[in-house]
Amino acid sequence: MIVAFSVSPSTSDDTGGVGEAVAAAVRVVRESGLPNETNSMFTCIEGEWDAVMDVVKRAVAVVADASPRTSLVLKADIRPGHTGQLAAKVERVERLLGDAG
Repeated sequence: MIVAFSVSPSTSDDTGGVGEAVAAAVRVVRESGLPNETNSMFTCIEGEWDAVMDVVKRAVAVVADASPRTSLVLKADIRPGHTGQLAAKVERVERLLGDAG
């Protein structure tokens, strides 16, 4: 499965604001060892359900440590038996774009 999620404190204190909390969440994802990528809106993680959801839960927990209120947006592509899709889905679209040009 691939999960795209965004987690952010709904409030921030004077010790680093939203960016520090988001960076802490991304650090949890990167240290997980699961395939992942981060862009300006979401962090994507690929793996088995339990492993991915554990990482999301831990990422939310570190943000919650920085704020009494936390926002989470999550989207999942659940496709058993498929791996490597984090890159493969993009490669398929790029290949089609190349054929069209």
